[in-house]
Amino acid sequence: MDFKTIKIKKDSDLNVILGQTHFIKSVEDLYEVLAGSVPGLRFGFAFCEASGACLVRAEGTDENLKNLAIENALAIGAGHSFIVFIKDAYPINILNAIKGLSEVCSVFCATANDVEVIVAESKLGKGILGVIDGASPKGVEKQEDIKWRKDLLRKIGYKL
Repeated sequence: MDFKTIKIKKDSDLNVILGQTHFIKSVEDLYEVLAGSVPGLRFGFAFCEASGACLVRAEGTDENLKNLAIENALAIGAGHSFIVFIKDAYPINILNAIKGLSEVCSVFCATANDVEVIVAESKLGKGILGVIDGASPKGVEKQEDIKWRKDLLRKIGYKL
């Protein structure tokens, strides 16, 4: 078995959601959940089919994000994985709806950070073992850091 890390290619202003699902129906259901969660949401996603034709299936409202999802899905190449890119929105607005789909097995990450995907490859195919999401901690927050965190959440509308 071989192990490698695949860096997710994306611009810093994009959020990415990476997960695993189990059924081709996921393509239409993910589209419906994303399109219905945030009015005017710009997104693109790709799903790696793990049986039959084994195609990358993709949808979205933004052709560039859809193409980016396809590129990253091909690089990861893990069966039944899906990758979603969203612009001008936060994963918190759609994550529970995605996790609530009956065919979604797990979500590995939802982030705007740099991400590396840890992939194992055997004779059968590839699988995602986990992700490295952003950088390691550099310390513990102090009073001024707590104030910054609280101010940020209120500034972007997630706390009153």
